[in-house]
Amino acid sequence: MTSSTRTQAPLLLSLALIAAGVIIAAAGGLTSGSVLGGIVAALGAVPACYATWLGMQKDTQASLGLALLLLFASLGAGAILVLLRVVDWLR
Repeated sequence: MTSSTRTQAPLLLSLALIAAGVIIAAAGGLTSGSVLGGIVAALGAVPACYATWLGMQKDTQASLGLALLLLFASLGAGAILVLLRVVDWLR
């Protein structure tokens, strides 16, 4: 399940953006969410999409699968953080 350095860089960047979004949200209280944290986490989808495209160009499916996992994780984390903030505003 190893992928080339060309595919690893966008995957690591995507993972770092997801982590940064969660850290931003945790600074203000994780249960209340954060719009900025959600946007930062959702921005992790951009390098994940690029890694997905690179994974489609290769013959192996491991890099494609990992890129899709990070794509869905970044979009999911971003959506959850924004929705938590909206729910907190409505309370």
